Amino acid sequence: MKSEAKTSAASKLTRVCLGAAAASLLINAGVLMVMGHYHIGVVLPAAIGVAAWLLCWKWQAVQGWRGAKPMHARLWALGWSVFAIWLLSLFWFWSQLFSLGLEPKQVPPVQSIVVLGSGTQNGQPRPILAARLDTTAELAKLQPSALIAVCGGVDWGEDESEAEVMARYLQQRHGIAPDRLVLEKLSTSTELNLKLSRPMLAERGISADAPMAMVSSDFHLMRSMRVAAQQDLLQVYPVAAPTPLATRFNAWLREYFAMGSSWLLGEM
Repeated sequence: MKSEAKTSAASKLTRVCLGAAAASLLINAGVLMVMGHYHIGVVLPAAIGVAAWLLCWKWQAVQGWRGAKPMHARLWALGWSVFAIWLLSLFWFWSQLFSLGLEPKQVPPVQSIVVLGSGTQNGQPRPILAARLDTTAELAKLQPSALIAVCGGVDWGEDESEAEVMARYLQQRHGIAPDRLVLEKLSTSTELNLKLSRPMLAERGISADAPMAMVSSDFHLMRSMRVAAQQDLLQVYPVAAPTPLATRFNAWLREYFAMGSSWLLGEM
């Protein structure tokens, strides 16, 4: 009887935990989707939340299936093992993102500042991109002679390129002079941000081996530095912009998969 009572209590606790996890994940994803964020860092938590809710709802039926055959029990154990290994790899990856990059005041003299794009909405930078631009403005004031390359093509559903939106934000919000700005309006990836901005800076007298500051979000610096190294840009100082708390872990989850896709595509 005691054993059955313990099993029942453990089962109830598991269902409560599943329900709480499902609610947290679905609320998080729902709020971000309402805000217009649709990417794997949002969709995947939503899918996991739905799966957790279904498992909580059908717990007794699932446990009956699990106990029906030894093979079912092994599949159950295998599924949870794979999920646990994936979570451990995700947490390990996240641990590598902490403390990456320099603060603006730590950057030595550079000739150019390259700001990597991140996304716009209704002609305005999304919060992650706004944080990059605010960090860029702080750096630009410390390095008044450096040119600023803003990078990014036209996002889906938008009329202006990211570069145009970024340039307007820097001019209107931070008073950056237009003649300091170089607009790269065609890129659709980190690799192209760097590749297409280099000749434009060269036209303004900045050589490829000149010291350069690269501004991006803290979570994005690991990948962007590897992309820069792949393009033989060796005098690059990574500058970290903070990720807004509301989207931080979703952005970090997205970056987990972006690292894999960049590796597969040979971008780093």
